[in-house]
Amino acid sequence: MHWYEDDGFWSDFSETMFSERRRAQTAEVVARSPLLAFPAGSRVLDLCCGPGLYLVPLVRRGYTVTGVDLSAELLKRARVVCEDAAADVRLVRADMLTHVEPDSYDVVLNVFTSFGYFDDPRDNFQVLRNARDSLVPGGQLLIDVMGKEVLAGWIGRPQIVELDGAYVVQRDTVLDSWTRLRTDWTLVRGGIAREASITSFLYSAAELRALFEDAGFTDVECYGGFDGEPYDQHARRLIVRGTKPGQ
Repeated sequence: MHWYEDDGFWSDFSETMFSERRRAQTAEVVARSPLLAFPAGSRVLDLCCGPGLYLVPLVRRGYTVTGVDLSAELLKRARVVCEDAAADVRLVRADMLTHVEPDSYDVVLNVFTSFGYFDDPRDNFQVLRNARDSLVPGGQLLIDVMGKEVLAGWIGRPQIVELDGAYVVQRDTVLDSWTRLRTDWTLVRGGIAREASITSFLYSAAELRALFEDAGFTDVECYGGFDGEPYDQHARRLIVRGTKPGQ
């Protein structure tokens, strides 16, 4: 089993990754982001939607929203969030490596560093091709990751995240000459420790832009955040946007 297929991992560590504070921050970002300003009624796919931090805010911007994720546990949480908000969202359990809905979306989003999960780089490239095939001509793909340049600016000592009655220690290790990253998590609750590790590919802006272009996207641009700021020494994220050519 690959780490991303383990629902126990997502159940144990989702409070750290997807806290209520992060949910509130995400709602604010979606509400104001110029990169997420699409025509009313746009069909938006949140690929690897997790517990649905983007889903309800996207609905509130007037879009028709679908969330896709492999984790049944995270989709269950997303469904509860959408129902509580009375947000009409289509949820689909599927693997981004194989999931394609030809010419079905105006926008595909992949956020929270959910790209680069696969050990074989050809599989990660296939995710881009799948997204391209799922877009209508003129549709956009936006991917949000921790860019290699951003990570280099802060990676160092382990980080500690305090939770309600527990804490998580996060340790990052760069692998294979800055091509991959391993993050080791230790959750301590009630005197019991739970450990897990995740690995993913690291991309610079130039590398990810080249992958977009090789996958058939045009007008590829890089940003340092969802406010549309430049990807420079002040960037906190790497967001790459590309367009499927029109016919």
